[in-house]
Amino acid sequence: MFSTLRKSEYAELMMLYFIQSAGMSIYFVPLGAILDANGLGAIKPYAFATNALACFVSPLMFGAMADRHVPPASVLRWLAGSTGLLMALVGLAIQHGLHPWLVLLLIQCFALAYAPMFSISTALVLARLQNAQREFGPVRSLATLGWMAGAFLVGLINLDRSATTEYLGAAVWLTFAGFTFFLPRLELPPSTENLSWRERLGLDALVLLKDRNTRVIFITTTLFNIPLSAFYPYAPTHLHDLGMHNTSAWMCLAQVTELMGMFGLGWLLLRWHLKWIILCGLGFGVLRFAASALNDKAGLLVGITVHGASYVLVLISATIYINQRVEPAWRTRAQALLALLNGGVGNLIGYLGSGWWFKACSSPAGTRWSLYWGLLSLMVVGIAAYFVSAYRVKPGR
Repeated sequence: MFSTLRKSEYAELMMLYFIQSAGMSIYFVPLGAILDANGLGAIKPYAFATNALACFVSPLMFGAMADRHVPPASVLRWLAGSTGLLMALVGLAIQHGLHPWLVLLLIQCFALAYAPMFSISTALVLARLQNAQREFGPVRSLATLGWMAGAFLVGLINLDRSATTEYLGAAVWLTFAGFTFFLPRLELPPSTENLSWRERLGLDALVLLKDRNTRVIFITTTLFNIPLSAFYPYAPTHLHDLGMHNTSAWMCLAQVTELMGMFGLGWLLLRWHLKWIILCGLGFGVLRFAASALNDKAGLLVGITVHGASYVLVLISATIYINQRVEPAWRTRAQALLALLNGGVGNLIGYLGSGWWFKACSSPAGTRWSLYWGLLSLMVVGIAAYFVSAYRVKPGR
């Protein structure tokens, strides 16, 4: 399966994903429940939206830095150290009952440091692989295992609703900062003296949108992230309403099909056209929300489980596609632009919109979960219709 690098370097790239995703999981999976348990439920939609706001600024800026000025591993080191310290401060603020808006401000600072890291890591990994179609899925699967490990750890020590989780996450991020010293060093372009501010901020990456199919991929994944943004804030709440505890562990069912998708993606990319792979992923997205709309334990667990397959077939396929369509000098900025549109535009609309929709579907008698998830299922149907009509199949593309 692996033939282009020494085995120790594959291990480094895999551990890069594993540790980083464990830190992400420890933060994101229990965040909604932690805010609810500490009387901060009112800021939950805004807390999740902070990462979307950060994606408008930091991924392109730090992506341009990693492409042109500072080795990616060094950028990751400073960002991870900052993320760890800020995550600990968020935990302190929640535990000491500080004002909700101060807690939200600290979460926003955390998001600014956190937001660029995954796109930089992905660009670094893809730069080291000679055959991304075949090799990226198995390497990226360690991110899924890391996410599962973080969520299971939180559930195992019963921290699903405790701000102490933030200290655990801080320790993981500081460990990640230390690990970056073992990462391979990528060569930078020889000169950066005559760059414009637009280039230094990474805004020149917008030129990638001129290609029709590339633009359709960016738009489709951005739209897909809008309903997707309701999954982690509100699926644990639905689980809790149905009487299911250890919600972080139950959410890991999504990673079962995600792992299967990661290992099968290379096979699919060599045999199927990208259009049908992404369309299949959108179909799983429809099923995810439609099954959750049944409002029973079995339906919700089915919805959570197929989330992983949908995520891989749409978003990971798009990541590989974008990497193959750009020159090596653009890789980090291309992934950063994907992060800006998906994590910024898509998630901002999604987190705020799903929060508004949750309130509209809630009353003292409870939440009308069938209505809540049903509308999201219809949204994915509309996204699939756009993708089918807009994407043009070309030889080799």
